[in-house]
Amino acid sequence: MLLFVGLGNPGREYEGNRHNIGFMAVEAIARAWNFPAFRKKHQGLVSEGSIGAERVALLMPQTYMNESGRSVGEAARFHKIELDEIYVFHDELDLSSGKLRVKTGGGNAGHNGLKSITAHLGNDYRRVRIGIGHPGDKARVHGHVLSDFAKSEMGWVEALIDAIARNADYLAQGQDASFQNRVHLAMDAAGFGDKKVEKGGEGKPAAKKDKGGHA
Repeated sequence: MLLFVGLGNPGREYEGNRHNIGFMAVEAIARAWNFPAFRKKHQGLVSEGSIGAERVALLMPQTYMNESGRSVGEAARFHKIELDEIYVFHDELDLSSGKLRVKTGGGNAGHNGLKSITAHLGNDYRRVRIGIGHPGDKARVHGHVLSDFAKSEMGWVEALIDAIARNADYLAQGQDASFQNRVHLAMDAAGFGDKKVEKGGEGKPAAKKDKGGHA
């Protein structure tokens, strides 16, 4: 079995935040591949189903971002899932909005969700890095990740989430490079290729303080 983890903060006030795009991706995968309803398990919300020929557990930790590793570690141990069978979908400041990269291991770039998972399990899991862009000033990072996507950004957000979901079978087969390429082609076809993603504003601020995001 594979484990697909979407990172985010629980609660309605965080649903549209840039920091929650990992949740959005996993929810879209569940819809696209007809997974059953999510249920409470492993300190998170879990749905188990199939993507192509592969069995996959989808997990959205409900521990708040900076304690994500507790939930992921519990699920991985329960299902006896190895590190290289775990994919973590998360927001990435160091990628331009609408861009996507897949890598194994590497630095956590100040992302507290990744830091927590690494602390609980080790570093060599796979990361699906979903670009949300950088506000340009380190002092604005906290507000940037904890604000909702602006209306002007929703076109590329929806196109990217759809492309991730529809091509998730490539990840399930371990074809990370093909998945990445398919997503890029889909974004090009949708009109959101290089230099075509409109830069949105800060969006709507979060209703309350983050429980752990980027440092």
